[in-house]
Amino acid sequence: MTTAESLMVDFADDTGLNSEKPPRRYLWTDAFAVCNFIQLSKKNNDESFRQLAIDLVDEVHKTLGKHRKDDPRQGWLSSKTHPTKNGLRIGKKLPERKKDEPYDERLEWERDGQYFHYLTKWMLALVKLGLFCEEKKYITWAADLVGASKAFLHDDKMYWKLSIDLTRPLVPSMGQHDPLDGYVTFQVVNKYSEVELIDSIKKMDYLAKRIQLATMDPLGIGELLVAAYRLDQMNEESAFLNKILDAAKSGIQFINPNTHGLAFRELGLAIGIEASKKMNNLKPYWDMEREIIEYWVNNSNWIEHKDINRVILATSLIPDEYLKF
Repeated sequence: MTTAESLMVDFADDTGLNSEKPPRRYLWTDAFAVCNFIQLSKKNNDESFRQLAIDLVDEVHKTLGKHRKDDPRQGWLSSKTHPTKNGLRIGKKLPERKKDEPYDERLEWERDGQYFHYLTKWMLALVKLGLFCEEKKYITWAADLVGASKAFLHDDKMYWKLSIDLTRPLVPSMGQHDPLDGYVTFQVVNKYSEVELIDSIKKMDYLAKRIQLATMDPLGIGELLVAAYRLDQMNEESAFLNKILDAAKSGIQFINPNTHGLAFRELGLAIGIEASKKMNNLKPYWDMEREIIEYWVNNSNWIEHKDINRVILATSLIPDEYLKF
């Protein structure tokens, strides 16, 4: 069994997907996991990994597409037939902040709600599964999620985090790359959807081309490179593509691969560098991908962030399904 296979089998077991253990669903992590299971199924011609991808989508919808067990509201956020129409919960441990509760920056990281950039990750996972299984319902659910995500838009800006019912901002500031994320992802969904999403794409286009892209965050740099590669596959105009790549270059030069922090953030950069290779760009930094991955393969005895770390490590080892559209 390869390292990626072992990581994903353990993840499925530990999070209750393929065992009797209590289910543990988290939207960002599970989106990457769907892509990993598809890649492993294709690579090994293994039906069991295909079924894990299908089961994971089903479990996410039955868990994060419903209200929390500790919430007086119960049942679907939308419906069983259209489980994403009103979005999906993040999957945080604590319930969302109530209307009359004061804002606490530290606690807010642990509170539930909805994140735009998690919804976009799930859109991509649904598109991937729809194409792999040749089932239109997954593409439809991705398009439904595009519709739900409109709630994040306001006054030519975006909220970073909304309440579970999408009616009020929990963090009113905008995620730095959320407009770019939306611009790229909506185009991917539109490519395969029977629903026309041009208006949503135009809105994101307007916002994405007016934001500051440069960042020092390794995950943010990685996401820029992934976005650039996806746009390159869709023949994006060279001026905007170069702007994204220049922003990534301005940050990556300050990254020291021998200084380590959160694994999933560094591995996100490694995935981005793999995307840059596919564009034949950022050659001076290509070795950094190997250095990051090798370090975390050999230092993967995680206690905190275990689920997301091992899933993103697996993605860095088998990145094609996540990167290509």
